[in-house]
Amino acid sequence: MKDSQPLLQVNDLQVSFKTDESQVRAVRGVSFDVHPGETVGLVGESGSGKSVTNLAMMGLVPKPPGRIDGGRVMYDGKDLLTLNERQMQSIRGRRIAMIFQDPMTALNPLMTVGQQLTEMTRLHLGLNKREANRKAAEMLELVGLSGAEKRLRDYPHQFSGGMRQRVMIAMALSCEPDLLIADEPTTALDVTIQAQILDLLRDLQQRRGTSIIMITHDLGVVAEVCQRVLVMYAGRVVEQADVQSLFAAPKHPYTLGLLNSLPRFDQSSHTLEAIPGQPPDLGNLPAGCSFRPRCPWAVDACANEDPRLVTMDQDRQVACLVAQETANV
Repeated sequence: MKDSQPLLQVNDLQVSFKTDESQVRAVRGVSFDVHPGETVGLVGESGSGKSVTNLAMMGLVPKPPGRIDGGRVMYDGKDLLTLNERQMQSIRGRRIAMIFQDPMTALNPLMTVGQQLTEMTRLHLGLNKREANRKAAEMLELVGLSGAEKRLRDYPHQFSGGMRQRVMIAMALSCEPDLLIADEPTTALDVTIQAQILDLLRDLQQRRGTSIIMITHDLGVVAEVCQRVLVMYAGRVVEQADVQSLFAAPKHPYTLGLLNSLPRFDQSSHTLEAIPGQPPDLGNLPAGCSFRPRCPWAVDACANEDPRLVTMDQDRQVACLVAQETANV
């Protein structure tokens, strides 16, 4: 994958939101690439900027109060941030598709599932009504929903949570996109359905070669499906590495804290360790490193410098002044 040209290149993306009290910098200079056929995980606590990063890429940040303050998102030779809404509509859903976090709010409750599926393929692929219905039934079967032709006439409330998530995946994949953005695709689902959804995404990726950006706070999901992971904190990427390296030797104190908070089934005596404190107010960030107030390894220099990502070894970038010390903990 690394030998190929990136499918998507995000460079120094910056997004802010205007509030009554301040200008909230939700995304602060995020950069990463996604290669063909690769699954990249974006992890971090709620409010770290994961979803806003991807909404900005898709042209879905509400303006106002949101604003793109800088950066580039290069796809197929075009900077997506410079396209107008009509130009983005030709890419959104067709070339880059998104599975939203809550299918019950993402699906239109007043339209049947079949109407919503066929709307996508008729718009982007130019199919007639009969062809679109056939395609919709095929997609429902592909994601494991039985009785597909009958279920096309059902409304979203007639499906369970896991089934609605499968419908969202079917919609996202119906136009065979190059890139799929999955925003917490297993949230609020029981573990059995979670496993089925992840297996489904993995299988579809292998069959179609689709690239995936997996947005999640669940490091277990990252370990299972991703090849590379970006750890986000306070609107920035603080560590970027391949999955095996990150789990074997986390080098940012925040990454280490996330991993220490995971239960370990091979160590019954393992004590879960919570990260102290709370994520910072993005409208009033602390001086220096944003993680400093919660970091057990902070030194005086951390109050004076907000560290940038630095390449530490092959395929590893870390934004931390004391990363070498924490790597050996």
